Amino acid sequence: MADSTFKSFKEFYPFYLSEHKNKTSRILHFIGTFLVLGLLVFLLLAQKEARFWIALPLTGYGFAWVGHAFFEKNKPATFKHPLWSLRGDFTLFFDILRGKRGFDAAKD
Repeated sequence: MADSTFKSFKEFYPFYLSEHKNKTSRILHFIGTFLVLGLLVFLLLAQKEARFWIALPLTGYGFAWVGHAFFEKNKPATFKHPLWSLRGDFTLFFDILRGKRGFDAAKD
């Protein structure tokens, strides 16, 4: 599905953040993204077979979707905006690392 309702990521990101207000959900997203990056490095260095690569989306989306289902109580933006949502996950991850945003959305 195309990301057609937003003309740019700059336009999309505030929507993404509005769907990620819950502290526990943000923590789960952060953990999932961190694990995906760690797994990616491991898989690249260990030169694992293609069948092991399924762990990347299962890990990342697993943590994120638990956050949406049980804490945000909304549907992940991934279903309507898959590419920008993925970019949003990494943008939020690095924003948190840099201190630009926190786990508590009320303090952003």
